[in-house]
Amino acid sequence: QVQLVESGGGLVQPGGSLRLSCEASAFTLNPYAVGWFRQAPGKEREGVLCIRPSDSVSYYIDSVRGRFTVSRDNTRGTVYLQMNSLKPEDTAVYYCAKRDNSYCSASGSVYNSWGQGTQVTVSS
Repeated sequence: QVQLVESGGGLVQPGGSLRLSCEASAFTLNPYAVGWFRQAPGKEREGVLCIRPSDSVSYYIDSVRGRFTVSRDNTRGTVYLQMNSLKPEDTAVYYCAKRDNSYCSASGSVYNSWGQGTQVTVSS
């Protein structure tokens, strides 16, 4: 099974920025839709956004529009989540996940490979 590895989480003050990375252990993510999800304490996991191989992006949380961007580095086979103007309500464990095709979905159940998650804490 393809293993995904996230990195880049940490503690940041409100208004700060973080960039999360997602890469696959066995092969490139280039041909697949990659979604970012998050789970805050005591809450259900929710889809944040997804990027297709065409670089088309679907946002699933309105409050991150204009603050979060997602991109691919096809030379590295890596997907990045750039998070700016972070707010305390963005605090969560963030996961990347891969589909077996190029189509995005907000439903985590259709993604077949997941990373272990990386903690993002926004606090002063």
